[in-house]
Amino acid sequence: MTEKNKAAPKTPVNKTETMTPPTTETQSPVSESPRQPIPAASTIPASATPASTHRIDLVAIDIDGTLLDSKSEMTPGVEAAVKAASAQGVRFVAATGKTRGSVLPFFKRLGIDMPGIFVQGTVTHNADGGVRSQVTLPDTIVRQVITFIEDRGFAAAVYSGERILLRAPHQRILDSMRYYHEIEPEVVGALQNLIGVESINKVIAMGDPRAITALRWQLNLQIGTAARVIQAGVPDMLEIIPNGVSKASALKRLAFELNIPPERIMAIGDAENDIEMLQFAGLGVAMGHADERVKAAANHVVASNNEDGVAEALHRFVIVKPPTPPTPPTPEPAAPIAAPVTAAVAETKTSDTAPPPSVQSPSTVTPDVSKGESAS
Repeated sequence: MTEKNKAAPKTPVNKTETMTPPTTETQSPVSESPRQPIPAASTIPASATPASTHRIDLVAIDIDGTLLDSKSEMTPGVEAAVKAASAQGVRFVAATGKTRGSVLPFFKRLGIDMPGIFVQGTVTHNADGGVRSQVTLPDTIVRQVITFIEDRGFAAAVYSGERILLRAPHQRILDSMRYYHEIEPEVVGALQNLIGVESINKVIAMGDPRAITALRWQLNLQIGTAARVIQAGVPDMLEIIPNGVSKASALKRLAFELNIPPERIMAIGDAENDIEMLQFAGLGVAMGHADERVKAAANHVVASNNEDGVAEALHRFVIVKPPTPPTPPTPEPAAPIAAPVTAAVAETKTSDTAPPPSVQSPSTVTPDVSKGESAS
């Protein structure tokens, strides 16, 4: 790992926001495949419930705990289902708290170019990797949060676009990033020196899970509504992002720009940071291992990430099965036809089989007594 004493310069992006996104913004062009024709109602999967009577055009999918199993791997069943849905023209968008670099290997494995919502909705990338939109924390909040975290003995890191920056190497953070396929963090020295130099999207704190729970309560008191404090299913990690920003807010904007109404969106997730996304989508699906708050926000619950829950959701609500052709009726067997028998054949057979006429032997002729004949 290369240590940097001076932070790298900011990377220019298409749009940068601070705190609340503006209502008008400049977006970079996105190449989109033509929309597929809407199938007839009869082709909607028979298992679809009233919440899924619309065809699904876009699937927003969480990564860790959803697309990936508990070993942080994608199962063959999930891979096959995603590819099958994509082959039918369904679009996918990744929605994760991580950077784009962490999911690129899975994009390549799936063979799908998709846009992505990253760093808890603060950065949205086009399919080609260009930054589509970005929201950053105010400098004053960054300084306050970093100081508060480090003064209490927690390890801190900041996310800046596709980079993760640390004050010094920290084993807990490094192990976590590697487990979740994150990009390698960069050691840059004092994080406060980045303020005003780097665009900071998110600050994280790591420590003992019980201490992290207490830190969350304390930070909420310190910063109030100036920023948002969340957890994403990782007990030893706390995340601080701009207020009003979430996966849902980024998905709402992206769907509007792609002209896809919410009722044609399915969102799948398993953690606290997925709740608003499940509520926004026309069809929200919670993983079987999610906690009750997540399940309560969803329309449906599928199997866990270790049981191909994503594949179940795609097959139930997205993938259209071709109609089964009707089975032709089985014709009844025809009665056997007897071979005709001609009269000549019948007569021949009769003459062949009839016994010969009886002929009396001369020696057996009875004598006529009335004529005076006698037997000799």
